[in-house]
Amino acid sequence: MLNTKELNKIKNDMDLFDKQRESIILLSRIILKASKSAIYSTHRTEFQKAKKQISEAEINITKAEKMIKKIPELRKVGIYSSALEEYAEAKFFYGYVKDKKLPKVSELATNAEEYLRGLCDFTGEMGRLAVISATNKKFKEVKAIRDVVEEVFGVISSMDLRNGELRKKSDAIKWNLKKIEDILYDISMKK
Repeated sequence: MLNTKELNKIKNDMDLFDKQRESIILLSRIILKASKSAIYSTHRTEFQKAKKQISEAEINITKAEKMIKKIPELRKVGIYSSALEEYAEAKFFYGYVKDKKLPKVSELATNAEEYLRGLCDFTGEMGRLAVISATNKKFKEVKAIRDVVEEVFGVISSMDLRNGELRKKSDAIKWNLKKIEDILYDISMKK
């Protein structure tokens, strides 16, 4: 009655998917950790270390993408999207601090939403950088940071974002911008 050959193939496909899913989850954790470490290294201006950590993330993204190419459904594993978002944030922050240049979406292994979520989170790191810069009396840098965050805010707020993760993250930009503007205000009052 039952086609056991067909059912065995379904079982084998499901087993393979589960095994590959676990591999994607493991790779995602490595990508997340390397990306977070790259952000912290960049804050400490340890650029060699940050570059190496970003490279580690990229190597693992390449491994994951090869698996996804074979089984496209693996792209829907939630932690992978979060890992790519963190990777984008690390690339934005490293690019800004090291070269005053932000990567284009085509330069990253992210989809548009992961890119934008990473860009939103990047503004939080810029807020921290503004505090550090103000503490070190680098007031022109604080203004430059404000200008970048203000530009990100302008672009993101012009988009018609639906309720969801991207919308929540975009709302945080205005608070990051306000924090930086408050720092600039405090600086102007002390002059």
